[in-house]
Order: sequence, then C-alpha cells, then structure tokens
Amino acid sequence: MRKVFLTISGLVSGLAMLSSCNHNFDHIPVHEKPRWEFSPQMYHSEAYEPVTQIVDKERYKEHYNTMPGNNGMNLRLPVKGTVKRQYSEGAEYKFMEPYKIVKDCLQYAAATVTSPLEVNDKMLEEGKVLYTRYCQHCHGAEGKGDGPVSEKFMGIANLAGGQLVNVTPAHIFHVITHGKGRMLSHGSQVLPEERWKIAHYVKEKLQKQQ
Repeated sequence: MRKVFLTISGLVSGLAMLSSCNHNFDHIPVHEKPRWEFSPQMYHSEAYEPVTQIVDKERYKEHYNTMPGNNGMNLRLPVKGTVKRQYSEGAEYKFMEPYKIVKDCLQYAAATVTSPLEVNDKMLEEGKVLYTRYCQHCHGAEGKGDGPVSEKFMGIANLAGGQLVNVTPAHIFHVITHGKGRMLSHGSQVLPEERWKIAHYVKEKLQKQQ
C-alpha cells in the first residue's frame, strides 16, 4: 500500500513539474519596468574609494562617493583605544616620524636621543597625570616599585633610587616604548609626547624629591 502511495505521489509531482514548463515564448509577459530586487547591493555592489572621496553631492552627482552610515567617511572608524600617529593641525607638538631605534639599542638611545619637549611646570603636571594612569600601579605613587602589582610580581624597578637616578630621559622613553625585563612595551598605548612627559616627570619630580 505504501509503495502504491509513493508511486502515485511521484507521478502527480512529475506531471505538475512538466505542466509548469512553458515552451511557448509568446505567452511570456513583457515587463515595462524592472521587477523589484531583494538586496540589490548584493548584485551590484557600490565601490567606495577610501583615499579620494567626493562629498559634494549637489555639484558632483555622478562622482559622489561617500559611504552612508559611516559618519560621512569611507574609511572605517579605528578601533577604540587606537593611538594615532599624527596630530591634527594646531597641536602643541607633532611627531610626524615614528621612533625607529630598536629595542636592543637602549644604551645608544639613552646617549644620543634628546627630548623635543621644554620642561616646565605645566608639562610636569601632565606627566604626573600620565604617570598615575600608566605607571603607578606597578612602580608606586613615589616611583619606589611598590605599587599594587608588586604584591604579585617581583622585580619591579625602583625609579626613584638606585642606578636609575643616573639615566637620561631618553633611557626612560626607550624603555616605555619597547619594554625591558618583565615590563612589556607601552608604545601602542602611550603617545610619544606622553612618553616624554612621563620620563621628565620621573627625572624632575620622583627622583629629585628623594
């Protein structure tokens, strides 16, 4: 009985498929307007130029090239926390070239690199804020290597005393950039200008107050 049912169902389905085929092209309707497309951008993608961008839609209708829904930009927004490598116009300091001295050249950097910043009270105040944000949890408020992290990890440097009293600001800048020992690199989190401010704060405040 089951085989008979399956056979009949197969025949009915086959006849329905054959009857749906229309080989008489004269009966195909002519559409004066194109049919509606679902997600047309999937078939005809719009290319957005990331470097050259036309934002004036009224004057350049044919060449208008701005991605909608992306804050008026064609480039994607950077990831939150990304450190920009170039300051905008009007910034107090501009570091157009990246720091190119490699990690293993600490002594060379300490002896040859000079700070581009002028040491003053305002800059040292900013250095204190940056030190508190990035360094205090390891090195402590006074730089003695007694921050909360020192309770779990040994070997945190005492910035306020010992051999580090004789190092240059460039030495500190280089270590912040590339890391040293158990300290990891902070070059991707701290801007070059900020590294110099921290270095000067350590030299002028933490070391001289001892």
